[in-house]
Amino acid sequence: MSANPNLHPLDNLISGFDKALRVISGVATATRSNPAAHAEDVNLEGADLRRSAGLMRVNHVGEVCAQALYDAQARFARSDAMRAQFAEAGREEEDHLAWTAQRLHELGTQPSLLNPLWYAGAYTLGAVAAHLGDARSLGFVVETERQVEAHLNSHLVELPPQDARSRAIVAQMRTDEAAHGAAAQALGAVEVPGPARAAMTAMAKVMTSTAYYI
Repeated sequence: MSANPNLHPLDNLISGFDKALRVISGVATATRSNPAAHAEDVNLEGADLRRSAGLMRVNHVGEVCAQALYDAQARFARSDAMRAQFAEAGREEEDHLAWTAQRLHELGTQPSLLNPLWYAGAYTLGAVAAHLGDARSLGFVVETERQVEAHLNSHLVELPPQDARSRAIVAQMRTDEAAHGAAAQALGAVEVPGPARAAMTAMAKVMTSTAYYI
């Protein structure tokens, strides 16, 4: 949720803290129906269950980070148009957060225990990007969504073929992430420099490798 200029700064701080607590604790409400609703629910076991649980935990962490990123970028954006763009993308990402949380519950596993750390780190990155200006902040979105889309493509390969419910969620997430990146590009995103892209890739690898297990 972006800062409301009509509220006292303390009220905005409380609102932001409440949002962070809800995201970290897994409280999210989807505005769209779950794409897995009509997919066959197969009883996964053994290695297949562990694989699906690990990958969907990674995807849930990605959505925790997305909420933090978009909230920070909206809060510190320099124009109303940018704030509206980040707020709209954040609402769609909340669908993803709700869907992945539900799938983790169905798989009998829990979200990452490090969600507070992931949220704090992503919020910091979003705030830094926003303070570099709207064009660079949008460029950060484009690069983030490009990397997320690549991760989701790999997950569609790695998920057990019979796990139709997880695959349906990941496929819809991939479509949405591509749209978010395209929207940011159309608004005038500036390309992220090579060293920054490499750093983002390295940080994402640490996050995904850790969240798969913890």
